[in-house]
Amino acid sequence: MIPRALDPFLAFPQMLRAAGLPASPEQTESFIAATGLLGPRSISDIRRAAHAVYGPGPERAAQFDAIFNRVFLGQTLAAPAPGEPEEMPRSYDAGDFDLMPEADEEEPSGADATAAERLFRRDLGPGDEAAMLRAFARALPGALPRRRSRRTASGKGRLADARRAFREMLRRDGELAQLPTRRRRTRQRRVLMLVDVSGSMKAGTDGALRLAHALVQGGERVEAFTLGTRLTRVTRALRHRSPEQALVLASGLVADWDGGTRLGEALAVFLSVPRFASHARGALVIVVSDGLERGGPEALVAAMQRLHGLAWSVLWLSPLAAYPAYRPETGAMTAILPLLDRLGDGSDPGTIAGEILHFSKGARR
Repeated sequence: MIPRALDPFLAFPQMLRAAGLPASPEQTESFIAATGLLGPRSISDIRRAAHAVYGPGPERAAQFDAIFNRVFLGQTLAAPAPGEPEEMPRSYDAGDFDLMPEADEEEPSGADATAAERLFRRDLGPGDEAAMLRAFARALPGALPRRRSRRTASGKGRLADARRAFREMLRRDGELAQLPTRRRRTRQRRVLMLVDVSGSMKAGTDGALRLAHALVQGGERVEAFTLGTRLTRVTRALRHRSPEQALVLASGLVADWDGGTRLGEALAVFLSVPRFASHARGALVIVVSDGLERGGPEALVAAMQRLHGLAWSVLWLSPLAAYPAYRPETGAMTAILPLLDRLGDGSDPGTIAGEILHFSKGARR
């Protein structure tokens, strides 16, 4: 297990790369080693080691120092576009770093949808459902839906196996008692998880991200994105085996925690990027959101119509569905209800895990 003292040294190069500054794994190792050799007596020694190893140019020194202050001094900054530049739509590039108010100075988020954008980093705790998530990840290989692959394998099937047939004929002097056949292999379907990180989902966002990490670890081809006022791909961060390290990296990528609700626009951006939209083709799409969209439902309906056409099945999990008497009442949820294969309970990680396993085993278009 990675010592907690190394967390800022590992998060720092992630933030540098997100801002477009070079930070290779070898430089990260040298930075940690240089700090150990210096035996730093103050944060200034660590800053000098960072400048010596990563060597930012004069034109980007101020930006480099701002990132250093964010990681090592805890200053809250407006993050750049999450992920690598090629992974994010240009319309959601936040540009350079600027100082922002600390998160605890903001008004607490309520249960209503809002169009406001609030950008800061959140620290995701380990949670107390680790055993349940490990059991969930172990159950996924046998539970997630599968499809027929183009590849074939020897076995009882309807495709003639010419190669095996000729080998048998050579072995038996031209005689063939039974025609060998091949069968189509199966492979796990793609799984796409979209997590709403807007203010109305604040109480369940941490648990949903921990569940997404277990899903990425247990599935074969799983992609995870967050939706709010921006679209952020967090798959790369969640591929780290350590839940703590994965969530630290994910929290640094997502800049729109507890902000506004623009589900329709965020989904439209997702579908407008061909590389992103390909993750939904023939996939089990899991949306964790309360559906509290600000404004008219037109953008969300248009995006869900296309997503429904691409996906194998769409499972929408809302924390509001925990109440037995829950019925969708907002215009957006009422309009998209016919496009969902199931509207289920997304109130906590255990319930979400149960919904995914149950739906995967029994749902068919």
